[in-house]
Amino acid sequence: MAKPAGPQCNLRCKYCYYLEKQHLGSSQEQGAKGRGQGMTDKLLEQYIRDYIGVQQTPDVLFAWHGGEPMIKPLAFYKQAVRLQHYYGRGKRISNSIQTNGLFLTPEWCQFLHDEGWLVGISIDGTKEQHDAYRLDAHGQGTWERVVESIKMLNDYGVEWNAMATANHYNCQDPIAFYHFFRDELKCKFLQISPVVERIKEHSDGRHLAQLFDEDCPIAPFSIRPEEWGHFMCAIFDDWVKHDVGEMFVQLFDATLAGWLGEAPGVCVYAEECGHAAVMEQNGDLYSCDHFVFPQYKLGNIRTHGLPQMLYGTKQNRFSRLKREALPRQCRECQWLKACHGECPRLRFLRTADGEPGLNYLCAGYRIFFQHVAPYMDYMMQELLAGRPASGVMSLF
Repeated sequence: MAKPAGPQCNLRCKYCYYLEKQHLGSSQEQGAKGRGQGMTDKLLEQYIRDYIGVQQTPDVLFAWHGGEPMIKPLAFYKQAVRLQHYYGRGKRISNSIQTNGLFLTPEWCQFLHDEGWLVGISIDGTKEQHDAYRLDAHGQGTWERVVESIKMLNDYGVEWNAMATANHYNCQDPIAFYHFFRDELKCKFLQISPVVERIKEHSDGRHLAQLFDEDCPIAPFSIRPEEWGHFMCAIFDDWVKHDVGEMFVQLFDATLAGWLGEAPGVCVYAEECGHAAVMEQNGDLYSCDHFVFPQYKLGNIRTHGLPQMLYGTKQNRFSRLKREALPRQCRECQWLKACHGECPRLRFLRTADGEPGLNYLCAGYRIFFQHVAPYMDYMMQELLAGRPASGVMSLF
């Protein structure tokens, strides 16, 4: 992922783990002027040239994230497309951009449609659910503006997916949450990411803990393990009766892939990680979006080659650690095929035997996997027989 505006954002979401990264060295190196400008045109060209050059398949996906990537003007992305055409001869180039939607305009939408970009829109459910935490710089809710932006995307025929968080507030009403996406937004692809952060004050202004910080209280906006499990079970029960094959929920797809022994399509449920490196606006490369800390810096694209950083010893070690550091309780768990210990950033608990490395959400995932197992078994058998998984709906 490339973050052309770095941690800059026009929102002040209460649960954001990334905005405070402006206090870390990779942003400070550029000074105030550099932070305001974000990625330069020169660095953009080097990134596109080198990123295309390192690909070993004819398909190349560029993922633009933030912060808020649309802080960079539309002209920046038009230049990116021109460079992709120039350096990508013989390659099939595609782009996705993750945004809060507030900077969308008719001109932006026309560009996104014409170039075939996939847009990820961040929205947390109903107005009440979304505005609980997703506030602008003035402390005002943003739901109405985001919904208007989604309508604009629809008007211009732009393909979009929804990215939602599951947090301590919206998890209290999973059915209202799910029906909003299905019935009001007519959403077809929904990614739900659990919010889990711990509080730890740092001298540089940061207030969130890192993985190895101990005895840190859970942030009040975080979803608790049992809340996460019951939240996803409630959504699954509605989905499996009515929407299989019509609406795609990332966790359900990934779980079914795990049942089939296939790649889950999302890093948190994969056996190993390390394939989601992130590049900051100044060219610094980090092992993962959730590990933008000095100890996980791989180098800088201006002075280090992308192959050496992406496939080098440090990143390979980071990748393997997800599997190698699993505690015995996880290795012996019947749900390992679907979970693989989930994201390493949440492995700050100890097992019943006192072994470190247990994922904070483990209890919630156990609730979920136990609940969905009979339906996953059925859908797996349908697929193996050459029939669509949607046949599971005939059981109801």
